[in-house]
Amino acid sequence: MSNTLENIRNFAIIAHIDHGKSTIADRIIHTCGGLTDREMKAQVLDSMDIERERGITIKAQTVKLNYKAKDGKNYVLNIIDTPGHVDFSYEVSRSLYACEGSILIVDSTQGVEAQTLANVYQALDINHEIIPVLNKIDLPASDIEKTKKQIEDVIGIDTSIAVPCSGKTGDGIDEILEKIVSSLPGPKGVKDDKLKCLLVDSWYDTYLGVVILVRVIDGKISKNMKIKMMSTNQDYIVEKVGVFTPKPKDINELNAGEIGFITTGIKVLSDTKVGDTICDANNILKEALPGFKPSKPVVFCGLFPVDSSEYQKLKDGLAKLQLNDASFSFEPESSSALGLGFRCGFLGLLHLEIITERLEREFDINLLTTTPGVVYKIHMNNGKVQDLQNPSSLPDPTYIKFIEEPWIKATIITPDQYLGSIIKMCQSKRGIQTNLSYSGNRAVINYELPLNEVVFDFNDRLKSMTSGYASFDYELIGHREGELVKMGILVNGEPVDALAMMIHKDFAQSTGREVCEKLKDLIPRHNFMIPIQAAIGGKIIARETIKGFKKDVLTKIHGGGATDRKRKLLEKQKRGKARSKQFGKVEIPQEAFIGVLKINKDL
Repeated sequence: MSNTLENIRNFAIIAHIDHGKSTIADRIIHTCGGLTDREMKAQVLDSMDIERERGITIKAQTVKLNYKAKDGKNYVLNIIDTPGHVDFSYEVSRSLYACEGSILIVDSTQGVEAQTLANVYQALDINHEIIPVLNKIDLPASDIEKTKKQIEDVIGIDTSIAVPCSGKTGDGIDEILEKIVSSLPGPKGVKDDKLKCLLVDSWYDTYLGVVILVRVIDGKISKNMKIKMMSTNQDYIVEKVGVFTPKPKDINELNAGEIGFITTGIKVLSDTKVGDTICDANNILKEALPGFKPSKPVVFCGLFPVDSSEYQKLKDGLAKLQLNDASFSFEPESSSALGLGFRCGFLGLLHLEIITERLEREFDINLLTTTPGVVYKIHMNNGKVQDLQNPSSLPDPTYIKFIEEPWIKATIITPDQYLGSIIKMCQSKRGIQTNLSYSGNRAVINYELPLNEVVFDFNDRLKSMTSGYASFDYELIGHREGELVKMGILVNGEPVDALAMMIHKDFAQSTGREVCEKLKDLIPRHNFMIPIQAAIGGKIIARETIKGFKKDVLTKIHGGGATDRKRKLLEKQKRGKARSKQFGKVEIPQEAFIGVLKINKDL
């Protein structure tokens, strides 16, 4: 069935985490007959186990539905259900580009949250028409008028067309569908023009190879057509064209304004650049679509197998995960303390958590994760600038002019009784307050913070100090110069590279003392005394000592007095201890590394 452009509606569903995006998507699919009662399950678009368990959406998903409106016309609805979490905002931005409008879902019991703001501003930036939807009206705590006022005050959107609904009971779903066809614009595009197509997403399928999600802007894409990817300049033949209803369904062609998928026999995900323009190989476009900014890893950490024989297993696991998630990177790394492993880059801490959990669960690998760190820019005296991901590879400080660290702009929305403790925490993290406004009894605070201070535990501490009521969102705003130093940890005079960290000068001493105290408790005693030191360059800033075992070598000598024999035995013991200290190796157990990594979370 060929569709006229005015009868197509492409829209994204945006909201904060847990405000009911996926549940409302389920209801719309069910109402439009996309799946029968028997085939329906909760969060039908969240296909990964980890998405279903955590109740979050990680990958954006699409569905094509047919809807007969009350005016008797048949419409085609293309829904994109987007993730709500800050780490996956790159997924959101791509999804929005493929649509003309958005449904903004706000939980009527909780009101506007930080992530709601971030996603709405992204949609407004690309001139989306927005329909506000107030979800969870079946709950006794729901307050529709207050939520409407909050949307108007905080976001500045007119709420006269807002639709109250409940994803749980299904109330208001018909009104949402009617609003979609009456208020959202249809796609613009020319059917008979040459092919212009946006590559929205791609993932690896075991049977089909790489599946590419596309939005056709002009022209049409059909089976057996020869297409060109403009960024790589490669030609491919389209083997399969289809749509998700939400089950994959093969069709012959996708026309202007439509969203669907194609396969071309590509085997490697890196050949498909997200945001690329696809055109007809026999009728090439003069210029490509603007596309998206590539997603850049902002948090780095080392992943090491607890059992070194699992190194190959870990390598295979990372390669397989990268097939479906091109946004994280990894490269081999070796550490004298932890053996062979990988240095991995992630979009944020939740992304890191999900990748490590998937490695442990899907590939059955026991992992050890080093302290997460960010990417610093090192400005050298000779004018060169280099990126530093791992503190242990910092060049000699005499060659460094200055070091820059990444900063973020954070938006925190909180009930006002927690405001004092949040401001205190942000100040302790070197934050600069830029704005504070109120909507009812909720405060919206903007802070500029160094990412390094946020990366460990900021979100956890924010949630615990506000009983889970505050929400937090951030965006990167670039690098700034900082008084940063590399703090190394020496055990028995030997540097332990896995425990090196970049830290602000003001916090170095207290953190160094804390790490030394923790290691003193965690490293077992040896036959000789072991000094544990925290050092910046050649300067020791903290020290603890683990006493050695003492054997009484004088027990077999009877009688009192300091005889030559006693003195000889004590001298011999002293020489033995000195030799064992010189040649003895200090075994640092795994628990010691894990314990030190936890310190950062407790500071």
